[in-house]
Amino acid sequence: MNEQSKAIPTNIITGFLGVGKTTTINALLANKPEGEVWAVLVNEFGQVGIDQEMMPTQDGLHIKELAGGCICCSLGASLGQTLRALIEQAKPDRLIIEPTGIGHPEGIIDTLMGPNFKTVLDLRATVCLLDPRWLEEEGVINNEIFHDQLNLSDVVLINKCDLATPEQIEVAESGLNDMFPPKQFIGRITQGNIDPALLDLVRNGQLKAQFPDAHAHHDHEHSHHDHDHDHNHNHNHNHNHDHHDHSHHDHSHHEAQPEPGQPIRKTGHGSGLYSCGWIFHRDDCFDYWELEKILTGLKGVNRVKGVIRIGTAWVFFNRVNDEHDFDKVAYRRDTRIEIISPTDLDWQQIEQEMLACLQH
Repeated sequence: MNEQSKAIPTNIITGFLGVGKTTTINALLANKPEGEVWAVLVNEFGQVGIDQEMMPTQDGLHIKELAGGCICCSLGASLGQTLRALIEQAKPDRLIIEPTGIGHPEGIIDTLMGPNFKTVLDLRATVCLLDPRWLEEEGVINNEIFHDQLNLSDVVLINKCDLATPEQIEVAESGLNDMFPPKQFIGRITQGNIDPALLDLVRNGQLKAQFPDAHAHHDHEHSHHDHDHDHNHNHNHNHNHDHHDHSHHDHSHHEAQPEPGQPIRKTGHGSGLYSCGWIFHRDDCFDYWELEKILTGLKGVNRVKGVIRIGTAWVFFNRVNDEHDFDKVAYRRDTRIEIISPTDLDWQQIEQEMLACLQH
Protein backbone atom coordinates (compact mmCIF):
# COMPACT_ATOMS: atom_id res chain seq x y z
CA MET A 1 0.00 0.00 0.00
CA ASN A 2 1.51 3.36 -0.92
CA GLU A 3 1.63 6.33 1.44
CA GLN A 4 -1.05 8.30 -0.44
CA SER A 5 -3.63 5.54 -0.09
CA LYS A 6 -3.37 5.84 3.70
CA ALA A 7 -3.64 9.62 3.61
CA ILE A 8 -6.84 11.33 4.78
CA PRO A 9 -9.08 12.61 1.94
CA THR A 10 -9.28 16.38 2.51
CA ASN A 11 -11.42 19.13 0.98
CA ILE A 12 -11.46 22.89 1.33
CA ILE A 13 -14.88 24.51 0.93
CA THR A 14 -14.58 28.20 0.12
CA GLY A 15 -16.91 31.01 -0.88
CA PHE A 16 -17.47 34.67 -0.11
CA LEU A 17 -19.14 35.92 3.09
CA GLY A 18 -22.68 34.60 3.46
CA VAL A 19 -22.74 32.30 0.43
CA GLY A 20 -23.92 29.31 2.49
CA LYS A 21 -20.74 27.36 3.34
CA THR A 22 -21.97 26.17 6.74
CA THR A 23 -25.34 25.08 5.29
CA THR A 24 -23.51 23.15 2.55
CA ILE A 25 -21.19 21.42 5.03
CA ASN A 26 -24.20 20.50 7.18
CA ALA A 27 -25.83 18.90 4.13
CA LEU A 28 -22.64 16.87 3.58
CA LEU A 29 -22.49 15.84 7.23
CA ALA A 30 -26.09 14.64 7.05
CA ASN A 31 -24.96 12.21 4.34
CA LYS A 32 -21.79 11.05 6.11
CA PRO A 33 -21.45 7.29 5.59
CA GLU A 34 -22.28 5.38 8.74
CA GLY A 35 -19.21 4.18 10.58
CA GLU A 36 -16.95 6.90 9.14
CA VAL A 37 -15.34 9.54 11.33
CA TRP A 38 -15.18 13.04 9.83
CA ALA A 39 -13.31 16.07 11.13
CA VAL A 40 -14.22 19.67 10.28
CA LEU A 41 -12.01 22.71 10.85
CA VAL A 42 -14.06 25.91 10.81
CA ASN A 43 -12.44 29.33 10.56
CA GLU A 44 -14.43 32.52 11.15
CA PHE A 45 -13.27 36.05 10.51
CA GLY A 46 -15.48 37.10 13.42
CA GLN A 47 -14.44 36.78 17.00
CA VAL A 48 -17.09 34.82 18.90
CA GLY A 49 -17.68 31.72 16.80
CA ILE A 50 -21.24 31.06 15.62
CA ASP A 51 -20.81 28.84 12.53
CA GLN A 52 -19.60 25.93 14.63
CA GLU A 53 -22.68 26.10 16.82
CA MET A 54 -24.84 25.60 13.73
CA MET A 55 -23.19 22.26 12.97
CA PRO A 56 -24.66 18.99 14.20
CA THR A 57 -23.40 17.06 17.22
CA GLN A 58 -23.23 13.37 16.47
CA ASP A 59 -21.02 10.36 16.88
CA GLY A 60 -18.14 10.20 14.45
CA LEU A 61 -17.94 13.96 14.05
CA HIS A 62 -15.21 16.21 15.42
CA ILE A 63 -15.54 19.98 14.96
CA LYS A 64 -12.74 22.39 15.77
CA GLU A 65 -12.78 26.15 15.33
CA LEU A 66 -10.25 28.92 14.84
CA ALA A 67 -11.92 32.31 15.23
CA GLY A 68 -10.59 35.85 15.05
CA GLY A 69 -8.91 35.98 11.66
CA CYS A 70 -8.11 33.92 8.59
CA ILE A 71 -6.11 30.73 8.82
CA CYS A 72 -4.44 31.65 5.54
CA CYS A 73 -2.56 34.58 7.02
CA SER A 74 -2.90 35.99 10.53
CA LEU A 75 -3.53 32.55 12.02
CA GLY A 76 -1.19 30.76 9.66
CA ALA A 77 1.18 29.54 12.36
CA SER A 78 -1.61 27.90 14.33
CA LEU A 79 -3.17 26.18 11.31
CA GLY A 80 -0.60 23.38 11.27
CA GLN A 81 -0.69 22.98 15.04
CA THR A 82 -4.50 22.88 15.19
CA LEU A 83 -4.74 20.48 12.23
CA ARG A 84 -2.23 18.11 13.78
CA ALA A 85 -4.13 18.05 17.10
CA LEU A 86 -7.46 17.53 15.32
CA ILE A 87 -6.10 14.66 13.19
CA GLU A 88 -4.48 13.01 16.21
CA GLN A 89 -7.64 13.19 18.27
CA ALA A 90 -10.23 12.38 15.61
CA LYS A 91 -8.23 9.96 13.39
CA PRO A 92 -10.72 10.94 10.67
CA ASP A 93 -11.70 9.14 7.50
CA ARG A 94 -12.28 12.57 5.93
CA LEU A 95 -11.25 16.15 6.75
CA ILE A 96 -13.18 19.25 5.64
CA ILE A 97 -11.80 22.76 6.05
CA GLU A 98 -14.06 25.83 5.91
CA PRO A 99 -11.99 29.03 5.68
CA THR A 100 -13.47 32.41 6.47
CA GLY A 101 -15.42 34.02 3.61
CA ILE A 102 -12.66 36.59 3.14
CA GLY A 103 -9.92 33.97 3.21
CA HIS A 104 -7.46 33.55 0.36
CA PRO A 105 -7.19 29.76 -0.14
CA GLU A 106 -3.67 29.66 -1.55
CA GLY A 107 -1.87 29.70 1.82
CA ILE A 108 -4.08 26.88 3.12
CA ILE A 109 -3.49 24.78 -0.01
CA ASP A 110 0.28 25.36 0.35
CA THR A 111 0.18 24.23 4.00
CA LEU A 112 -1.85 21.11 3.21
CA MET A 113 0.45 20.16 0.34
CA GLY A 114 3.65 21.12 2.19
CA PRO A 115 6.17 18.73 3.76
CA ASN A 116 4.38 18.50 7.13
CA PHE A 117 1.13 17.17 5.68
CA LYS A 118 2.05 15.81 2.26
CA THR A 119 1.92 12.17 3.36
CA VAL A 120 -0.80 12.69 5.99
CA LEU A 121 -3.44 14.37 3.82
CA ASP A 122 -4.73 13.59 0.35
CA LEU A 123 -5.93 17.02 -0.85
CA ARG A 124 -8.86 16.50 -3.19
CA ALA A 125 -11.22 18.96 -4.88
CA THR A 126 -11.37 22.48 -3.50
CA VAL A 127 -15.03 23.48 -3.75
CA CYS A 128 -16.10 27.12 -4.15
CA LEU A 129 -19.69 28.26 -3.67
CA LEU A 130 -20.92 31.21 -5.72
CA ASP A 131 -24.04 33.33 -5.28
CA PRO A 132 -24.77 34.37 -8.91
CA ARG A 133 -26.39 37.63 -7.76
CA TRP A 134 -23.01 38.85 -6.57
CA LEU A 135 -21.75 39.21 -10.12
CA GLU A 136 -23.86 42.38 -10.24
CA GLU A 137 -22.28 43.77 -7.03
CA GLU A 138 -19.35 46.06 -7.68
CA GLY A 139 -17.91 45.58 -4.19
CA VAL A 140 -17.70 41.82 -4.79
CA ILE A 141 -16.55 41.65 -8.42
CA ASN A 142 -13.76 44.13 -7.65
CA ASN A 143 -12.55 42.03 -4.71
CA GLU A 144 -9.38 40.10 -5.54
CA ILE A 145 -9.97 37.45 -2.88
CA PHE A 146 -13.37 36.69 -4.42
CA HIS A 147 -11.70 36.11 -7.80
CA ASP A 148 -9.01 33.89 -6.35
CA GLN A 149 -11.48 31.74 -4.46
CA LEU A 150 -12.89 30.99 -7.93
CA ASN A 151 -9.47 30.73 -9.61
CA LEU A 152 -8.13 28.20 -7.10
CA SER A 153 -11.20 25.97 -6.98
CA ASP A 154 -11.58 22.66 -8.80
CA VAL A 155 -15.37 22.59 -8.42
CA VAL A 156 -17.66 25.65 -8.46
CA LEU A 157 -21.24 25.28 -7.30
CA ILE A 158 -23.70 28.07 -8.03
CA ASN A 159 -25.72 28.21 -4.81
CA LYS A 160 -28.98 29.98 -3.93
CA CYS A 161 -30.42 29.16 -7.36
CA ASP A 162 -33.88 29.50 -5.83
CA LEU A 163 -33.20 33.19 -5.11
CA ALA A 164 -31.45 34.17 -8.36
CA THR A 165 -33.05 34.81 -11.75
CA PRO A 166 -32.41 32.35 -14.63
CA GLU A 167 -30.46 35.15 -16.37
CA GLN A 168 -28.16 35.64 -13.34
CA ILE A 169 -27.49 31.89 -13.19
CA GLU A 170 -26.74 31.75 -16.93
CA VAL A 171 -24.33 34.70 -16.74
CA ALA A 172 -22.49 33.00 -13.86
CA GLU A 173 -22.36 29.65 -15.65
CA SER A 174 -21.14 31.19 -18.87
CA GLY A 175 -18.34 33.09 -17.06
CA LEU A 176 -17.26 29.96 -15.19
CA ASN A 177 -17.18 27.92 -18.38
CA ASP A 178 -14.77 30.47 -19.88
CA MET A 179 -12.23 30.09 -17.04
CA PHE A 180 -8.83 28.59 -17.75
CA PRO A 181 -7.72 26.09 -16.72
CA PRO A 182 -11.24 24.68 -16.97
CA LYS A 183 -13.02 23.59 -13.81
CA GLN A 184 -13.50 19.90 -13.14
CA PHE A 185 -17.15 20.50 -12.42
CA ILE A 186 -19.58 23.45 -12.51
CA GLY A 187 -23.02 22.84 -11.07
CA ARG A 188 -26.14 24.44 -9.64
CA ILE A 189 -27.37 23.77 -6.12
CA THR A 190 -30.08 25.08 -3.82
CA GLN A 191 -29.77 25.41 -0.03
CA GLY A 192 -26.33 23.83 -0.10
CA ASN A 193 -27.47 20.37 -1.26
CA ILE A 194 -24.23 19.00 -2.66
CA ASP A 195 -23.47 15.60 -4.18
CA PRO A 196 -20.86 14.04 -1.82
CA ALA A 197 -19.21 12.37 -4.86
CA LEU A 198 -17.90 15.81 -5.90
CA LEU A 199 -15.54 15.77 -2.90
CA ASP A 200 -13.57 12.93 -4.43
CA LEU A 201 -12.64 14.67 -7.64
CA VAL A 202 -8.86 14.94 -7.66
CA ARG A 203 -7.02 18.24 -7.94
CA ASN A 204 -5.45 18.90 -11.33
CA GLY A 205 -2.50 20.80 -9.88
CA GLN A 206 -2.64 23.54 -12.54
CA LEU A 207 -4.67 26.10 -10.62
CA LYS A 208 -2.98 29.45 -10.06
CA ALA A 209 -3.90 32.49 -8.04
CA GLN A 210 -4.34 35.64 -10.09
CA PHE A 211 -3.75 37.82 -7.01
CA PRO A 212 -1.54 35.74 -4.68
CA ASP A 213 -0.71 38.80 -2.57
CA ALA A 214 -4.32 39.93 -2.22
CA HIS A 215 -4.12 39.85 1.57
CA ALA A 216 -0.95 41.91 1.58
CA HIS A 217 -2.85 44.79 0.00
CA HIS A 218 -4.88 45.25 3.17
CA ASP A 219 -4.10 45.86 6.79
CA HIS A 220 -4.68 42.41 8.22
CA GLU A 221 -4.08 42.84 11.91
CA HIS A 222 -6.66 41.86 14.50
CA SER A 223 -7.08 43.98 17.61
CA HIS A 224 -7.14 42.00 20.81
CA HIS A 225 -7.58 44.69 23.43
CA ASP A 226 -10.99 43.29 24.35
CA HIS A 227 -10.30 39.88 22.96
CA ASP A 228 -10.72 37.45 25.86
CA HIS A 229 -11.64 34.21 24.15
CA ASP A 230 -14.28 32.14 25.86
CA HIS A 231 -13.08 28.63 26.66
CA ASN A 232 -15.59 27.57 29.29
CA HIS A 233 -18.14 25.87 27.10
CA ASN A 234 -20.53 23.50 28.78
CA HIS A 235 -22.72 21.53 26.43
CA ASN A 236 -25.54 19.34 27.58
CA HIS A 237 -24.54 16.79 24.95
CA ASN A 238 -22.33 13.86 25.73
CA HIS A 239 -20.12 13.92 22.67
CA ASN A 240 -16.61 14.56 21.48
CA HIS A 241 -16.94 18.14 20.30
CA ASP A 242 -13.93 20.45 20.61
CA HIS A 243 -15.19 23.95 21.06
CA HIS A 244 -13.15 26.94 20.03
CA ASP A 245 -9.58 25.84 20.23
CA HIS A 246 -7.96 29.26 20.04
CA SER A 247 -4.45 27.91 20.07
CA HIS A 248 -3.05 31.27 18.96
CA HIS A 249 -4.17 32.86 22.24
CA ASP A 250 -4.16 31.13 25.58
CA HIS A 251 -6.46 33.05 27.85
CA SER A 252 -7.88 29.97 29.54
CA HIS A 253 -6.60 30.86 32.98
CA HIS A 254 -7.99 34.39 33.20
CA GLU A 255 -11.14 34.19 31.16
CA ALA A 256 -13.58 37.07 31.49
CA GLN A 257 -17.16 35.83 31.77
CA PRO A 258 -20.29 37.75 30.79
CA GLU A 259 -22.56 38.90 33.60
CA PRO A 260 -26.32 39.41 33.12
CA GLY A 261 -26.72 42.61 31.08
CA GLN A 262 -22.92 42.90 30.70
CA PRO A 263 -21.75 41.00 27.60
CA ILE A 264 -18.17 40.24 26.61
CA ARG A 265 -17.29 42.22 23.47
CA LYS A 266 -14.51 41.26 21.04
CA THR A 267 -13.40 43.24 18.00
CA GLY A 268 -11.09 42.58 15.08
CA HIS A 269 -10.16 44.01 11.69
CA GLY A 270 -8.41 42.92 8.52
CA SER A 271 -8.76 42.72 4.74
CA GLY A 272 -10.60 46.04 4.82
CA LEU A 273 -13.34 44.71 7.14
CA TYR A 274 -14.16 45.19 10.81
CA SER A 275 -15.86 42.69 13.09
CA CYS A 276 -17.43 42.90 16.51
CA GLY A 277 -18.89 39.97 18.41
CA TRP A 278 -20.76 39.77 21.69
CA ILE A 279 -21.28 36.87 24.08
CA PHE A 280 -24.17 37.54 26.46
CA HIS A 281 -24.90 35.77 29.75
CA ARG A 282 -27.09 32.72 29.27
CA ASP A 283 -29.83 34.28 31.45
CA ASP A 284 -30.11 37.31 29.15
CA CYS A 285 -33.37 36.96 27.24
CA PHE A 286 -34.33 39.22 24.31
CA ASP A 287 -37.49 40.62 22.80
CA TYR A 288 -36.78 39.20 19.34
CA TRP A 289 -38.81 41.70 17.32
CA GLU A 290 -37.14 44.68 19.00
CA LEU A 291 -33.68 43.15 18.53
CA GLU A 292 -34.47 42.27 14.90
CA LYS A 293 -35.24 45.97 14.25
CA ILE A 294 -31.75 46.90 15.52
CA LEU A 295 -29.95 44.17 13.54
CA THR A 296 -31.82 44.80 10.28
CA GLY A 297 -31.54 48.58 10.69
CA LEU A 298 -27.72 48.62 10.64
CA LYS A 299 -26.65 50.39 7.44
CA GLY A 300 -24.15 49.00 4.92
CA VAL A 301 -22.97 45.94 6.87
CA ASN A 302 -21.74 42.79 5.11
CA ARG A 303 -22.96 40.23 7.59
CA VAL A 304 -24.84 39.87 10.85
CA LYS A 305 -25.45 36.54 12.48
CA GLY A 306 -26.48 35.45 15.91
CA VAL A 307 -27.92 32.77 18.13
CA ILE A 308 -30.43 34.55 20.34
CA ARG A 309 -32.35 33.47 23.42
CA ILE A 310 -36.02 34.53 23.26
CA GLY A 311 -37.84 33.13 26.29
CA THR A 312 -37.66 29.35 26.32
CA ALA A 313 -36.74 29.19 22.62
CA TRP A 314 -33.61 30.18 20.69
CA VAL A 315 -33.32 31.48 17.14
CA PHE A 316 -30.54 31.73 14.58
CA PHE A 317 -30.54 35.18 12.92
CA ASN A 318 -28.71 35.47 9.60
CA ARG A 319 -28.26 38.64 7.54
CA VAL A 320 -26.20 38.85 4.33
CA ASN A 321 -25.97 42.43 3.04
CA ASP A 322 -29.62 43.61 3.14
CA GLU A 323 -31.36 40.21 3.21
CA HIS A 324 -32.10 38.43 6.46
CA ASP A 325 -33.97 35.48 7.87
CA PHE A 326 -34.30 33.63 11.17
CA ASP A 327 -35.22 30.17 12.32
CA LYS A 328 -35.56 28.18 15.51
CA VAL A 329 -32.39 26.42 16.54
CA ALA A 330 -31.50 23.65 18.99
CA TYR A 331 -28.57 25.64 20.41
CA ARG A 332 -29.03 26.31 24.14
CA ARG A 333 -25.93 27.93 25.58
CA ASP A 334 -25.74 31.71 25.44
CA THR A 335 -26.70 34.55 23.10
CA ARG A 336 -23.97 35.40 20.57
CA ILE A 337 -24.12 38.13 17.95
CA GLU A 338 -21.48 38.99 15.34
CA ILE A 339 -21.38 41.95 12.94
CA ILE A 340 -18.96 42.31 9.99
CA SER A 341 -18.77 45.74 8.39
CA PRO A 342 -16.59 47.67 5.91
CA THR A 343 -16.37 50.49 8.48
CA ASP A 344 -15.57 50.65 12.18
CA LEU A 345 -19.01 51.20 13.73
CA ASP A 346 -19.92 52.62 17.13
CA TRP A 347 -19.96 49.21 18.81
CA GLN A 348 -20.71 50.68 22.25
CA GLN A 349 -23.82 52.42 20.91
CA ILE A 350 -25.00 49.24 19.15
CA GLU A 351 -24.41 47.29 22.37
CA GLN A 352 -26.56 49.76 24.35
CA GLU A 353 -29.34 49.47 21.77
CA MET A 354 -29.21 45.66 21.96
CA LEU A 355 -29.27 45.71 25.76
CA ALA A 356 -32.39 47.89 25.60
CA CYS A 357 -34.11 44.87 23.98
CA LEU A 358 -33.57 42.65 27.04
CA GLN A 359 -36.71 41.32 28.71
CA HIS A 360 -36.79 41.83 32.47
